[in-house]
Amino acid sequence: MRVTFPGVGEAFDETLPNTCVLLESEGHSALLDCGFTAAHAYWCTALNPEHLDAVWISHFHGDHFLGLPLLLLRFWEQGRREPLTIIGQTGIGALAMESMDMAYPHFRARLKFDLVVNELQPGETLCAAGFTWSAAQGEHGAPSLAVRVEAEGRSVYYSGDGRPTRATLALAHGADLVVHEAYALDATVPGHGTVPGAIDFARQAEAKRQWLVHLSRNTRHNQRREVEAQLRDAIDIEAFLPEPGDAIEL
Repeated sequence: MRVTFPGVGEAFDETLPNTCVLLESEGHSALLDCGFTAAHAYWCTALNPEHLDAVWISHFHGDHFLGLPLLLLRFWEQGRREPLTIIGQTGIGALAMESMDMAYPHFRARLKFDLVVNELQPGETLCAAGFTWSAAQGEHGAPSLAVRVEAEGRSVYYSGDGRPTRATLALAHGADLVVHEAYALDATVPGHGTVPGAIDFARQAEAKRQWLVHLSRNTRHNQRREVEAQLRDAIDIEAFLPEPGDAIEL
């Protein structure tokens, strides 16, 4: 499985696209989250952007879903015919349709491809778009699902936004790659994780690798040396701070 990071930033970072993760496996591909600025980053990064099979939305904050209308409209503009699967928590289908109608009124009826909606509840497992999906509830200001995606005998855990919970820790156990938001260096931010907390999470999950995303602007740009020092000190984990476009083969 190939994992690419079109975007790694938080909502307000003007220098980095919103966090989104592209998974590619045996001819199938899925995008995890699609915020305000993620759609453009996806088109810049994906090797075969027109052949996306699925989009996962972790929660209903704009920096995680408001790129959907642009993504759908560009697929329409380029003549897409293949169905696109959208996966997320209860209400994801209505959210996708409403955001499209708000951004581009009357265009949804002109789409030449079907939108296949799958609502995934915490604790459930779904096989769709060439991947196996499992979800758990994180701790965030809005209901947010962490997801584990499996294919080719490999697994990727993506936290979305939110502090870890017992359920998300169980979901991440043994993952080949843990992708976790780490908004702050050490301060407690309600509904968000920290760099040391994310490292400890990966350690407890016995994960092979961890890449940190969604750092606050101040943390990433002004405290980068401290962040990288903590990553280096985590000698029992392959921890990394990716830049947009970075990729790894699992």
